[in-house]
Amino acid sequence: MNPEKPVPLAVIIGAHGITGEVRLKLFCDGIDSLTVHKNFNNGALTLKSVKPHKMGAIARISEITDRNGAEAARGTELTVPRSALPELDEDEFYHIDIIGLRCVSDAGEQLGKIFAIYEFGAGDVIEIERANGTKFMVPVIAIDMASDPAIVEADFVEPQ
Repeated sequence: MNPEKPVPLAVIIGAHGITGEVRLKLFCDGIDSLTVHKNFNNGALTLKSVKPHKMGAIARISEITDRNGAEAARGTELTVPRSALPELDEDEFYHIDIIGLRCVSDAGEQLGKIFAIYEFGAGDVIEIERANGTKFMVPVIAIDMASDPAIVEADFVEPQ
């Protein structure tokens, strides 16, 4: 795990009003996780304020001063170095740390790599992408991600 790897906490999805505020889609637990940090993108962006919004958050960034700047920033991720994130308990993980992790079944079959993680009310689901590009999903409880490669219970593996 590279401690300086940029981790996206949010992405600018558009302008809000005419004064340069931006709408954010959050990739973190909430605005409290975002406001811990004041500088993003290696100091290129400075967070002045942020408030909740039905679609995520509304933020004011020092370097964005008008609607044109806010529109031009659409798609810009707000990142911090991995080392700036809080330490986790032993059974916790950051998504960024497991995306791309190799996977094998407990029967020894090479499965591919973790492609995405989806959070549903009933439990998290991991999407695995095979070398041929096909994907399948398994519940997090069916994967041991403590090692590289991650071990997936064979009963949850979709046949090719």
